[in-house]
Amino acid sequence: MNGFNQSPFANIPPVVKNLLIINILCFIPVLIFDKGANGPNPIADNFGMFYFNSPNFRLWEVITYMFVHGNLAHIFFNMFALFSFGPIVEYAIGSKRFLSFYFICGIGAIAFQMLVQAYEVHAITGGITINHPGLDSSYLAFGQEKAIKLYGIYHTSIVGASGAIFGLLIAFGMLYPNMELMIMFIPVPIKAKYIIPIYVVVELFLGVEQFAGDSVAHFAHLGGALIGFILVKAWRLQHTDNFY
Repeated sequence: MNGFNQSPFANIPPVVKNLLIINILCFIPVLIFDKGANGPNPIADNFGMFYFNSPNFRLWEVITYMFVHGNLAHIFFNMFALFSFGPIVEYAIGSKRFLSFYFICGIGAIAFQMLVQAYEVHAITGGITINHPGLDSSYLAFGQEKAIKLYGIYHTSIVGASGAIFGLLIAFGMLYPNMELMIMFIPVPIKAKYIIPIYVVVELFLGVEQFAGDSVAHFAHLGGALIGFILVKAWRLQHTDNFY
């Protein structure tokens, strides 16, 4: 087979390739069982991440939430980022270290999100847990407005690989700061060292403002970015000139 007929996936390193496959396979049950916004979503309910004091929390969710996505757009953009940046970083730091990096960022992302949720719960209740979280009366005791906020924290699952992906973006930006990227809706290439920090600042702004209708876990993204930064520094990761 000549080079012109080579598959575009032929040069994807093993960890990125397997992560892409696993995420896509895990999305199939979502397509089958998810009944939309007004119906049950058994995949997210059993494998998405819930607040640690929620009646829906299970220990395995710390890992499985990274492989559950809410809709086609969600998985498309996460997998597109993994496909675009993952191979470059995996080639630079090695497959074993890349695998560890990915999962540590994903776990760190949800831990950071959990800390933010604990702060929000404390602001409402004076503690980081409530008694009998399975009963509606446990929420109504704090008034209607606060009850809605509290109930959302306890009964809304967090899903997606975005936290791990943000760690990956940070690693890419630190290893290849001068690589120029083409960004959607921006007609000129921008160096990674400029666009990725801007992206992080936007996430921070959206997380702090908490606009109505915004269901994105922005602090999980920021947590993944923070852990990615720490790992690159702690592991003293550096790029090589062998690939880019």
